[in-house]
Amino acid sequence: MPDRSVPLCLRPRGVVRGAVLTLVFAGVLATGAATGALPREDGAGEPRPGAGDAAAFDRAALHRAAAEAVADGKSGKQAAEEFVSRSGDRWGAVYDRREYAEFEQSLDGAYTGVGLSAGAAAAERGGTPSGGVRVTRVRDGGPAGRAGVRVGDLLLAVDGRSTEGLSVSETVSLLRGDGVAGSAVVLRVRRGGMTWTQTLRRERLATDPVTVSRPDARTVVIRVAAFSKGVGARVREAVRTAPAGAGVLLDLRGNSGGLVDEAAVAASAFLDGGLVATYDVEGEQRALYAERGGDTGRPLVALIDGGTMSAAELLTGALQDRGRAVTVGSNTFGKGSVQMPSTLPDGSVAELTVGHYRTPAGHDVDGRGIAPDLPADEGAEERARTVLSGLGGGS
Repeated sequence: MPDRSVPLCLRPRGVVRGAVLTLVFAGVLATGAATGALPREDGAGEPRPGAGDAAAFDRAALHRAAAEAVADGKSGKQAAEEFVSRSGDRWGAVYDRREYAEFEQSLDGAYTGVGLSAGAAAAERGGTPSGGVRVTRVRDGGPAGRAGVRVGDLLLAVDGRSTEGLSVSETVSLLRGDGVAGSAVVLRVRRGGMTWTQTLRRERLATDPVTVSRPDARTVVIRVAAFSKGVGARVREAVRTAPAGAGVLLDLRGNSGGLVDEAAVAASAFLDGGLVATYDVEGEQRALYAERGGDTGRPLVALIDGGTMSAAELLTGALQDRGRAVTVGSNTFGKGSVQMPSTLPDGSVAELTVGHYRTPAGHDVDGRGIAPDLPADEGAEERARTVLSGLGGGS
């Protein structure tokens, strides 16, 4: 998924399939991806109250602030943004109708943008927040990639507006702009001691989030860039059709997140049912399970890094905690918060954090990430293949 990767957020899409909710995790992508897990709050109705339910109070107060602004002839979206900013909710965000529509369209695997993902600069290694936004991923052949933008570059300004003090969501909104292919966006970029200005033009970009390769007869490499619609089934098919005796190298590096139920389906490729994750929403505990019938015997190594976030962390935690995969690489991003979207009086959509998710062993990912079983930075893929060979797969 493109252009916008804030660390994990879990949020409801309000879609129910039978008794199963369509869950959406995501990184904040400049063209959309966020996360979900509950029925949607559609504006007027106040959330279920409860003792000490700060989240319910916050959403009700948010609706009041937006409604009062609209009644006074002001911007409900702007009032909501100011409210979220004051709330201290690090991952809270507000989208207008167009932005939210584009976000949902991006889950189908296409978007208009410049082909980069952005994350909080200070969150890289869990250090103290220093502000700023960094590039976490660059799409090959996209406008940013052709212009020479690289992973790790700092975005100092977008269209003349400094990113200092802006949330990743706000920066992403600037990157996305009017969402029209061919429109220009001016970036101020810093890399080491160099700072420069770069003008890019947005393009309509299609994504192929799953690539499968077979470097040798005993190795299948499945790279998953994001969990958009249909990705889980594609992972299951890749495992089902892998040669007998071949090991799987599951590459989740730079995976910006996506739909939670797709991550659960992907987990089902390697697990025979059982727990994938637990999460709470306003104090109510819930659980996500894998389907039965997965391949539990095939050697499996998962590659992860600081760009592995949201739904990808959910999948990593399930495979690691249940002893199904050896994880190799570096610490994942670390966002395990749950957001609920609410439609405001002017049609904009606000998200506030209402809970957190945990891995099967009860580990809290938010702000911590997942540590690999075997740390590796340079040469991580080579080391992963060596480990896979030792497990009985690979050359």
